[in-house]
Amino acid sequence: MAVYALTGFSLVSLLSFGYLSWDWMKPSLVADVATDPMEKSVPPAFARPPHIIFILTDDQGYHDVGYHGSDIQTPTLDRLAAEGVKLENYYIQPICTPSRSQLITGRYQIHTGLQHSIIRPRQPNCLPLNQVTLPQKLQEAGYSTHMVGKWHLGFYKKECLPTRRGFDTFLGSLTGNVDYYTYDNCDGPGVCGYDLHEGEDVAWDQSGKYSTFLYAQRVNKILASHSPKEPIFIYVAFQAVHTPLQSPKEYIYRYRSMGNVARRKYAAMVTCMDEAVKNITWALKKYGYYDNSVIVFSTDNGGQTFSGGSNWPLRGRKGTYWEGGVRGIGFVHSPLIKRKRRTSWALVHITDWYPTLVSLARGNLSNVPGLDGYNVWPAISEGKESPRTEILHNIDPLYNHAKYGSLEDGFGIWNTAVQASIRVGEWKLLTGDPGYSDWIPPQTLTNFPGSWWNLERLTDGLRKSVWLFNITADPYERYDLSDQRPDVVRTLLMRLVHYNRTAIPVRYPAENPRAHPDFNGGAWGPWASEDDVEEWEGMGEPLKSRNKKKKCKICKLRSFFRKLNTRLMSNRI
Repeated sequence: MAVYALTGFSLVSLLSFGYLSWDWMKPSLVADVATDPMEKSVPPAFARPPHIIFILTDDQGYHDVGYHGSDIQTPTLDRLAAEGVKLENYYIQPICTPSRSQLITGRYQIHTGLQHSIIRPRQPNCLPLNQVTLPQKLQEAGYSTHMVGKWHLGFYKKECLPTRRGFDTFLGSLTGNVDYYTYDNCDGPGVCGYDLHEGEDVAWDQSGKYSTFLYAQRVNKILASHSPKEPIFIYVAFQAVHTPLQSPKEYIYRYRSMGNVARRKYAAMVTCMDEAVKNITWALKKYGYYDNSVIVFSTDNGGQTFSGGSNWPLRGRKGTYWEGGVRGIGFVHSPLIKRKRRTSWALVHITDWYPTLVSLARGNLSNVPGLDGYNVWPAISEGKESPRTEILHNIDPLYNHAKYGSLEDGFGIWNTAVQASIRVGEWKLLTGDPGYSDWIPPQTLTNFPGSWWNLERLTDGLRKSVWLFNITADPYERYDLSDQRPDVVRTLLMRLVHYNRTAIPVRYPAENPRAHPDFNGGAWGPWASEDDVEEWEGMGEPLKSRNKKKKCKICKLRSFFRKLNTRLMSNRI
């Protein structure tokens, strides 16, 4: 039996803070009272394809929105969600690139070769070029398509850039995290470069502008210059609230009573982002788009608890397959929704936006077979049952294998040392090492990090490699039922086996020194040509399959650029 240790606080004191008083199913805290099911709304077929605004925030924790009981002020998100449909059974991926790739392709990571980690700045890797992307499908349907914000789907050659993957315009960063003002990003000591791009050019002139403001202003400019009579898709991928923790001082001042500095800065960034969403919504109304618009709001992964985020009362954090890493904040706001002002418990995954939005746009999905997503608009708009009954969270064969996992523990059909997670119906299974597993309350006190913050820590289970939870009854993952229900464990392992048979090889190539910004004018950007790096065929040919002759050529290139870099550095000194 698992043993839980309380540190720093008593249960009584935690209840006084309200941390343990949240009843997951209590309507007054989670759900709004639904309107009349027969509420008058738009007809099933819209008069015109709707304008689509997809807003994605970065590293925003599940707890870090007002309507989840947060101490952070998010009045705009609260209002939009309350007037629309809150998605309280909504899943994303635990880290950046996987969520973004699944949104853009409608496919699980195992079907794009991106099932391991993220795409790093110096890797010759990007979203597979044979994938037809969401913006490309919307372009086919007659939409003007625009992206503002963080890409993080690879850029080693120009064919990988947003403007080559379906977006008419792009303003944003290509890498995973940049300074909010200077747009500098360091991928290790001395490997630093500028990363803000306008289309396919470096936007040097925009340096100094806070990214959250800059991106909201760009959306306003796009809407002002476009005709509301023509359908438009804008993908707003805010950098906020990813580290570094930076915010204009006036927002930090609002949270001056917060003792924890990281939480204070983080809260300021969330509220600043909320106001940016307010400005975008205002622009939709000002320029005549709102009445025929669909606004989707989603987080990309769980919050990073070491950097001010909170996923309370869920277990785990960003980078883990516990609910705190994969259950997201999500809602849809639109005058076109038939049953507004309610909370939906329909099972929805980030891959579902691809077929859902293409269907809303009256696009053609017949030429993109094999999608892992479903059209969930009837579930969102009309309250119908979700067509989705299961989610493959991931299978990552490259992640560190669990020390105590084995094929024997997996009934001879699955090696439980492999990191994997799946949900089928109300059941969720995890194998291998799912990641950091504590329950962490919001970081509101001054002595963070300290002994208090690990509110509850699992003290046995370190020798485990299989966990099973009834997520419907136990959304906080407190009661492992793997020993009591081996029949369910075996059934879900069989589903993992099924999915694994459809997986393509992992694409996670070694870093290439040619990507160094010093060789590219001081900025991150495309650095390879067809002569530099062999084009992989299919959806992610593994690096190890390259022939030895090509490897030798790459080794010579690496040696050359190492010597060149050394000479450049010596000249600087």
